[in-house]
Amino acid sequence: MSAPPLITLLTDFGSRDVYVAAMKGVILGINPRAGLVDLTHEVPPQDIVTGAFLLAEAAWFFPPGTIHLAVVDPGVGTSRRALGAYARGHYWVGPDNGLFYLVFREAEAMTLVSLENSAYFRHPVSATFHGRDLFAPVAAHLSLGVPLTAFGPLIHDPVPLPWPAPRFALERVEGEIIYVDGFGNLVSNLKGGELLAWLDKAPFTLTLGSLKLSCLSQTYGDRRPGEFLALVGSHGYLEVALAKGNAARRLGVGKGSLLEIRKMV
Repeated sequence: MSAPPLITLLTDFGSRDVYVAAMKGVILGINPRAGLVDLTHEVPPQDIVTGAFLLAEAAWFFPPGTIHLAVVDPGVGTSRRALGAYARGHYWVGPDNGLFYLVFREAEAMTLVSLENSAYFRHPVSATFHGRDLFAPVAAHLSLGVPLTAFGPLIHDPVPLPWPAPRFALERVEGEIIYVDGFGNLVSNLKGGELLAWLDKAPFTLTLGSLKLSCLSQTYGDRRPGEFLALVGSHGYLEVALAKGNAARRLGVGKGSLLEIRKMV
């Protein structure tokens, strides 16, 4: 017997309410063999940037052909499009609001459709819960082998995301914190490889709020408890951490906080 099709779920619904369970019930009612995997449901409410970051960080650990159902949808019920896509060997279902920007931007080729064929929706469609009534049934039908183009017309202009890009200059680079994980580690938008190439082994000073650091660590245990450190974390981005503590809480900074690195030349 072939392996069941995989559908991942990422939302900002949290775990208190039954919204995620309702989506799963709709999927399993259409395809009882579907394998459902929760990426996270703790995206901060309506935070598309964080949702896009977490989706892009987790999706590639799943095998080709996985269907990724993502719902961070402050525009639900408005004129924003509903999106189905095939890109980089995976399927993507959710609102066309920039949530898939990071997974699309490096795709050499994509197939994108506007989800408009109501034959594949749950009825009646709630104006406030497209996750249950539109996106979940589409993902389930995809898992049964329905071709992507059956769900609606092709489109070629997915909504971009105002992703905060770092600003590199000769002697300084400006970045910002894009994510704070559950440990209070402050993840920046500076990719480790790009930063190390720019530094080229030169000494530097990193400034984040009141904190100044002048070296990169390899791992969190390189510093004594209570000491701050900077390192390239498992996401591949520069992050600032507090050994055995919560850097965000101690520094009083968070998502959107600016950091600067000055090269000493």
